Amino acid sequence: MLKVNLSDTIAAISTAAGSGGIGIVRISGSEAIELADNIFVSNKGKRLSLQKSHTIHYGNIVQDGKIIDEVLVSVMKAPNTYTREDIVEINTHGGHRAVTAVLNAVIKEGARLAEPGEFTKRAFLNGRIDLTQAEAVIDIINAKTDKSREMAVARLGGRLSEKIKELRESILTMLAHIEAAIAYPEHDDETMTYEMIEKGTREAIEGVKSLIASADMGKIYRDGIKTVILGKPNVGKSSLLNAFLEEDRAIVTDIPGTTRDIVSELVNIEGIPLNIIDTAGIRATDNVIEKIGVERARSLADEADLILLVFDGSRELSDEDRELIELTKDKKTIALVNKQDMEQKLDIDGTGIEPVYISVKNNKGIDEIYRRIKAMFDSGDIENDSMALISGERNKASLLKALQSLENVIETVENTMPEDFVSMDLTAAYEALGEITGETLEEDVIDKIFSEFCLGK
Repeated sequence: MLKVNLSDTIAAISTAAGSGGIGIVRISGSEAIELADNIFVSNKGKRLSLQKSHTIHYGNIVQDGKIIDEVLVSVMKAPNTYTREDIVEINTHGGHRAVTAVLNAVIKEGARLAEPGEFTKRAFLNGRIDLTQAEAVIDIINAKTDKSREMAVARLGGRLSEKIKELRESILTMLAHIEAAIAYPEHDDETMTYEMIEKGTREAIEGVKSLIASADMGKIYRDGIKTVILGKPNVGKSSLLNAFLEEDRAIVTDIPGTTRDIVSELVNIEGIPLNIIDTAGIRATDNVIEKIGVERARSLADEADLILLVFDGSRELSDEDRELIELTKDKKTIALVNKQDMEQKLDIDGTGIEPVYISVKNNKGIDEIYRRIKAMFDSGDIENDSMALISGERNKASLLKALQSLENVIETVENTMPEDFVSMDLTAAYEALGEITGETLEEDVIDKIFSEFCLGK
């Protein structure tokens, strides 16, 4: 587990691996400026410790009399920094050798190599951000589309934190009234107290439900929609994937069974990320390798968020087609009748499906597929309430716990049970909401969250 000793001064490379214009070594802690001063030689004889905060200085990193690299050094003094500690960022030439040599020099002077996510964890522990904002940092880094990035930036700005804070404060107010009623029963009207609690609890329930409703949409924008292209051999599945990507990613031939393994790619559909998976054509086969591919396709269909079920319009509906319709009937499915450029023989009357008619060869109907996908997964209020979107299953689980406790409060009030029971459930809801911001979350869970960050963040 990541046990942070805030007395340590930590360092890490904060730029991506590989060649580039610059590399950055970040140092944070009470001795950050002093350590940097020991190895930084300014061409004007400047001492970093004597410089103003948020200034940048040119010189060399020198150790044991040898110049390691020509650098620009940024000095940022606490508390107005990312971690609320003194921070030094050494901008080196890009490339593994140069930036690693500078990092090794910093560590030799006494800094400790940072753990993954430790800079952001220090920001959390030092009170600059809460856990929703910390999680937003990694969501920004991992954003797959502009929309997912925008929502993560909104959470980093504290919009979700504000909503959670409002809910917790309303619950805390109710708890205070209950405690006063218990302590001084002669000065309180029990009926009025219960009416107030019921009203406040119902309002809190609506607020929590609103956030829960946004959780699935938040997951879609963060992780993408797991989309499986399904169909018989030679219906145009791989050609469809290539059309989405606007490149020849999947091999396309007239030979049945060409696609035997899984081909997966990320596609951006008007801001909604789709993890599209092209599968083997589903049919009865004696080929061992193709049979494995068919079984994988069936398994992926069970796990999919969305299935694009492709039919060949130039062939009559077969038993295999009917089997696929049955297989996907309880899933979110968009049926596609391909090969509209050929004579049509497919009759889908009575199947209950409303397909999109397409010709991948002529790029016909692709825009309609995009429209169907967006209509299916975009609730329509994403623009107005994107700031409040919950990101991740952890937060959704905490909201569900809070909702259950609040619904228990309503049941207790309706049955006029003792106020102690109301207090217990309100406290449970208050703590469950606190898990989202990190105020009541256990340390090992917090460690797990930050361990998923990259090393220099």
